[in-house]
Order: sequence, then C-alpha cells, then structure tokens
Amino acid sequence: MAVISVVLLVSLVSAGYSANPAQRSPTAQLKVCTTGDYLPLTYYDPGTGRYRGIDIEMAGNLAAHLGRTAVFVRTTWTTLMKDLSTPGKCDIAMGGISVTADRQRQAEFTEPYLSNGKTPLTTTAHAQQFQTLQQINVKGVSVIEDAGGTNDAFVRQRLPNVTLTISADNMAVFGQLLAGKADLMITDSIEAVYEAGQHPGLVAVHPGTPFTADRKAYLLPKNSDLTGQVDAWLAEALGDGTFTRFYHQWMS
Repeated sequence: MAVISVVLLVSLVSAGYSANPAQRSPTAQLKVCTTGDYLPLTYYDPGTGRYRGIDIEMAGNLAAHLGRTAVFVRTTWTTLMKDLSTPGKCDIAMGGISVTADRQRQAEFTEPYLSNGKTPLTTTAHAQQFQTLQQINVKGVSVIEDAGGTNDAFVRQRLPNVTLTISADNMAVFGQLLAGKADLMITDSIEAVYEAGQHPGLVAVHPGTPFTADRKAYLLPKNSDLTGQVDAWLAEALGDGTFTRFYHQWMS
C-alpha cells in the first residue's frame, strides 16, 4: 500500500459535490463529516453550495464502492470528535484529519493515505526570518491559526513565546497574512504548498523538511460496521492509482 507524500506544485480543478442531499437520489446515504475549510483536501464553496477537494473526490468514490451516495455534514475542527460520536450524524470523517493519540482513543482510523508535517506559511519577505522554531519562538512574532486542530495545538505546545491569534475562518487566514495582520501560520505542508500557489506573495517554508512527521487518515466511529469495508476500499484505492489520480488533479 502506497502512502502519498506532499509535492510542491499546485493547481485548482473545478470538480465538486453538492452539499444538499435533496439534489441527489440516494438509495442509501454515506454521511461524511468534513470541515470544508482545508484546501486542497476539503472545501465548501458557499457560492455554489458544493464541496470540492481530494478527499471529497475520495468520499464520492467510497460511497459508490459501498453502493451509497455521499452526503456531506459540515463540522469544525473543534466539534469534529463530538459530531463523529453523535449516533446517526456521521458515518465517517474525511478531509485532512491528522492521526493523533487522542483521536485514536475516541474513534477508529483507517491506514494513513498521506504523509506530510508542520511547516511555516508566510510572506515572501519573511521567509528567511522564519526557517527554524528558534527563529519563530520569539516575543513579538505573531502566529495565526484556525481553532481546535493540530496546528493550534502545535503552536501552543512548541511556540509558547509567540502571540497567537485564532481565526474563526480558516479560509480567511491567508488574506490576513498578506495584509500583515500576522507574521506566519504553522500548517501542514500540503496546505502550505497549495495556498502559496493560490496566493502570490505567500511562500511555504521548507515543506519538504517539515518540523514534524504527520499522517492523514479517515476516521470512523468506534465499532463502526463500515470499518472493514472502508479499509478494504482504501487499500484498493491506494493500490490501483485512484487516490494518486485525485491527488495529482489538485497537486500537479
């Protein structure tokens, strides 16, 4: 089974899935919890009401494999585990979810499908200034993060001297960096690379050598009846090039 590692170039494709289950005709639904705020893996477009991204494509593929139709349930990084453990709310959570010990205690991960790690995202002018944790962990340096995820936890644990700002909207962070509202963001290298490609003036700092080793996987409720079927599907999707195809549509 191959696990994809992050590459460095990015482009956007227009594939998407409707957020409205009434627009589809399922015989059975696969309820997929996703944050919709983490490109290139999951994005909810409020203008179209559609979800797009690598893991949205994978969710559609999984649903078809199971003979179901994917229905996307909006969650947040703060409420993800609560939503997943609420009976009947979500069959699976997908969308750039890092494997952590705390999440493993509460739910069931698949095998990992993506490897990357935490790296700085900053403006081109500041790239050389924020190469190391020592350079970043200085009073007066401002870091901006979304609430409740592993980025937030990393900064609180490893960068205690910085000024941390929490953004209620992860998709607004990149404009705030460009506007000088914060010096940098610490995020997964896949997001840093992708967003740098979408926002001239931003740069992913050494994404090939991140500060941490991180694995992404899909997350199911404890004792889910779907666990074995999802594991078998993922092994096949990684082995036959399905995931690689979706990955390179977004990161190529």
